[in-house]
Amino acid sequence: MAAQYPVGGVAWDYLQYAIGLARLGHEVVYHEDTWCWPYDPSERTMTDDWSYSAAYLDDFFARYAPDLSDHWHYQHLHETSCGMSRATFDAFARTADLFINVSGGSFFPDALSPRCRKVFIDSDPGYNQIILSERPSWSENVDRWCAGVRAHDRHFTYAENFGNADCLMPSAGIAWKKTRMPVVSELWPGRPEAVTPASPWSTVMTWNVFKGKLEYRRVEYRGKAEEFAKIAGLPRRFDQKFRVAVGGTEAPLTELAAQGWVAEDGPSATLTPKDYQDYIARSRGEVSVAKNVYVALRTGWFSCRSACYLAASRPVVVQDTGFSSILPTGHGLHAFATEDEAATAIEAIEVDYAREMQAARDIALAHFDARDVLPRLVDDAFASD
Repeated sequence: MAAQYPVGGVAWDYLQYAIGLARLGHEVVYHEDTWCWPYDPSERTMTDDWSYSAAYLDDFFARYAPDLSDHWHYQHLHETSCGMSRATFDAFARTADLFINVSGGSFFPDALSPRCRKVFIDSDPGYNQIILSERPSWSENVDRWCAGVRAHDRHFTYAENFGNADCLMPSAGIAWKKTRMPVVSELWPGRPEAVTPASPWSTVMTWNVFKGKLEYRRVEYRGKAEEFAKIAGLPRRFDQKFRVAVGGTEAPLTELAAQGWVAEDGPSATLTPKDYQDYIARSRGEVSVAKNVYVALRTGWFSCRSACYLAASRPVVVQDTGFSSILPTGHGLHAFATEDEAATAIEAIEVDYAREMQAARDIALAHFDARDVLPRLVDDAFASD
């Protein structure tokens, strides 16, 4: 969905898959066909004009993966092809072995080979399973979406705690395999010169609330607002700055500023992929929360954004979703449940900040590097049941 939402963080969420696979030697095309109007951040609205999104993708590949400059295809509203021509893309799709649908945002290509294995990657665990299970009436085109998810041959999830005793996430009748965000570590240099003792602790997030009640077995689950309230008082406990870039139609920038946060419009502060990298590089580290549904269900979800902070050698202090039983914590990465625990983690990091920076980078290389994450994904996608 990098063209549908052409802002910095979204580009890194999706396009590192394409770059990472290409660097492993695979022949890769980035394809996007959401049948949706894209967002134009300059106008702050959805638009029927594809030009901004196409230019955004073109610039990203030219800057970060020149070898893929002619290997992307954005199909606007299933009609207009940008990047590759429709004929060239269709010829590629007819020979493809694997279609990786990250977040399930794209429809299947019309010309996709019937022998191609179709993989769904659930990047929104808990929410997606409840939608699949309960099919709430407020979810737009819910029956079509559920049918589309189930039409894939393999299903992967970022819920890495799934199957453990403390994870309450339903399966919705799907055999979920586990995976995580791949990071192309070479694209995330540490840049120690960009951070100083006065640099802010920061995060980037989207504040959108669900369109209706997300309920499962008479329990309602929510988004980030409820969880962020648990750390809203952090700026009052430190002399350092705390910065948050918030996107979404209901982002409470005024309220956050009143609590001491340097609160900014997310799309404006991290508009381009480089802006997003610079925002992270100029941060002391990340402090953030997760959606309530991730936390309450103990999914083990870990943020793509946090993985990028780690790769950039920035320590991460984030709310525990159950990932602390999967990833190493205590240096570089710190999990918390309360504001007191978050504050204690920040204090500990500042005692030996250089060590924490190195530990953050080490965790990224050991656990999120695309050279390890993506081969496992490909192998699991083709493994027999």
